[in-house]
Amino acid sequence: MKKLNQGFTLIELVIVIAIIAILAAFALPRYVALQSDARAAKLQAAAGSVKSAAALVKAICTTQTATGATSSLLAGGCNVAAGGTVGVVMDGQDVLTGFAYPTAAAAGIQVAAQLLANEGYTLTFAGNVMTVQVTGAPTPANCQFTYTWVPVLNGAPIVSAPVITGC
Repeated sequence: MKKLNQGFTLIELVIVIAIIAILAAFALPRYVALQSDARAAKLQAAAGSVKSAAALVKAICTTQTATGATSSLLAGGCNVAAGGTVGVVMDGQDVLTGFAYPTAAAAGIQVAAQLLANEGYTLTFAGNVMTVQVTGAPTPANCQFTYTWVPVLNGAPIVSAPVITGC
């Protein structure tokens, strides 16, 4: 009886390796771009969270003040100049406000938007400005947005458009 040799020829193996190399050449750049896209999406999501939180705090302050209810207000109210007891209660946490909007402080907009530094964000506070950057960005200054609290009556905060060129 004749024994049959089974297996792949050298040319078949070379063709399979060439096909895998071509697929890898297309897939690798897309994978690298996905990381940057993910950081950009994370930053845009955080900006949306900050905008929504500011609007929600304003709504809580307005409705509680208009109805005379105080169950969601701190002792100092919420529609006055910022202070240690001025703000609203959201999800059981005190959110410091000034003129009905969250202040640009850790106890203000950071608590309202529930942005945590250990969840991939670098948060810096300087005066009335909070800067949010995504951790791991090659150029952090080009992967950020800012929340600027305006300390005047009826002064809405400014959330800058996210800069995503360096994510």
